[in-house]
Amino acid sequence: MKVLVVDDFATMRKIIKNVLKQISLEDVVEAESGKHALAVLKTESVDLIISDWIMPEMTGIEFLRVCKGDEAYKKIPFIMVTAEAQKDNIMEAIKTGVDNYIVKPFTPDKLQDAIDKARARVGK
Repeated sequence: MKVLVVDDFATMRKIIKNVLKQISLEDVVEAESGKHALAVLKTESVDLIISDWIMPEMTGIEFLRVCKGDEAYKKIPFIMVTAEAQKDNIMEAIKTGVDNYIVKPFTPDKLQDAIDKARARVGK
């Protein structure tokens, strides 16, 4: 499974990649914004998107809206990973079509569970 990790902080991308490695997911591509992630999606076929919420250029929720509104990307499981635990944000992400939502910090087990649920939700 190829995973697209989208976060404006290189350190957080590295942390997420390390957690993914712990759960045997090592095929990872990275992007530092939603805008960059869209460019990656045009050239790479990915099976899962893990995106931060707060990013410059295009936020995670804006990126989610574009993905869920595009036939080519809407069936890719999308997990929002963020420090934002506000109920309004979670509800907005759910209404926009996020497949799962994790609040930082998280454990490998929590991420694995979120991936399993997100993939089941989109039938992958």
